[in-house]
Parts: sequence; C-alpha cells; structure tokens
Amino acid sequence: MTTRIHAAALSAAALTAVLSLAACKDRSERVAAQPGNTDSSMARTKAPTAGGVDASPASAPGETIANQPPAAISGTAATAALPAADIAFVTKAAESGRFEVEVGKLALEKATDPAIKAFARMLVDDHTAANDKLRQIASGHQLPLPAALPADKKHELEQLGKLSGPEFDRRFVKMVGIGDHRHDIGEFEKAGQTAQSPDVKSFAETTLPTLRKHLEAAQRLPGAG
Repeated sequence: MTTRIHAAALSAAALTAVLSLAACKDRSERVAAQPGNTDSSMARTKAPTAGGVDASPASAPGETIANQPPAAISGTAATAALPAADIAFVTKAAESGRFEVEVGKLALEKATDPAIKAFARMLVDDHTAANDKLRQIASGHQLPLPAALPADKKHELEQLGKLSGPEFDRRFVKMVGIGDHRHDIGEFEKAGQTAQSPDVKSFAETTLPTLRKHLEAAQRLPGAG
C-alpha cells in the first residue's frame, strides 16, 4: 500500500515537471515570435542554401564598394595617346587658331574700314571658341599645346603691325582673310578624312563650316580683288 502511494506521488510530480517544461517552451516561442525580438542566438543563426553555401545577409552597399578595386568603382580608363598624324594636326590647328585670335585683335585696333573691323571681330569670337574645344581635346589626350606662336606666324603678325590705314586693311584681307583661310581649309579637310581619333576627326569636320564662312566673308571685303 505504501509503495503504491509513493508511486502515485512520483507520477504526479513527474507530470507536473513535464507540464512546467511545456509551459516554459511555449512562453519562449511566443517571445521569440514578437516583432523587434533581437535574440543574439537567433541573429547568429545562418540559413544554408542549396549546396551548403552560406546565405547570410549581403554586405551593405558601402562595404561592397570598399572591397572592390578602384577601377570597378570609378570605371575610368586612361585616355589613349593620339597617333602622330593627329598630334601634328592638333598642334598646327592650335597655332593657327592662336594666330587668328591675335591678328584679329590687331585688326580691331588698326583697321580703318568698318566691314574689316566686323570681320576681325568674327575671327576673334569664332576662333576663341574653336581654340577652347581644341584645348579640351588635347587635355583629354594629355597632349600639351604650344604656348607661343611659331616663328612664321610671329613674323606675319610683326609685319602687319608695322602697317596702318588702307594698306593695313588690304594686307590683312589678302594675307589673313583669304590666304591663311584657304590653307587652313585644306588642312582641316584632310584631317576630317584621315584623322584616326574620333574627337579630332569631329573637331576638324565641325570647324570646317566656320573656316569656309570666314573665307567667303573675306572675299567680299574691300581690297579682296
């Protein structure tokens, strides 16, 4: 009789323990399911994917960029050097463009005919814009441009500077307006056909209409005949 009582008491105690453990587990699961729960043991759990590859969350964008090589971030590539023929054209075009601006400014001071002064103003404005474009192209190819006029252009400028009045007007129109522009048009036409660098070729092609406009305007000026 005593044995049966003890057995019953032990069974009751065991049942109470099981019920207590079940209740604790139930409470733990409800807490874990609540929003905002940050249980460290759950945060450390990594879900495997097919093939056993770790499927932990991806790195933040900043971390991804920091781990990439510089080229992958910037996408910048070094600009290719220009071929020798393109370098020669760009250099000559820069010298000619500089001369047109300087001789145009000289004509603004010394020309006596208003039409020739207006032509000189057009030269200064148009060639200044073209020179700016050419500097951008040269800079993109890391090509230094001449810092001064070549000797022949400097000599032309000096000779014109010694003249005045109608004599200056006639010489300016024939030498600069007609002679120099005919020469430049030939060089730009050639570069437009043979330049290997796309930006140099485009510069030659898009500048040609301006040069032709200058030549046509010069041919209508007094003293052009």
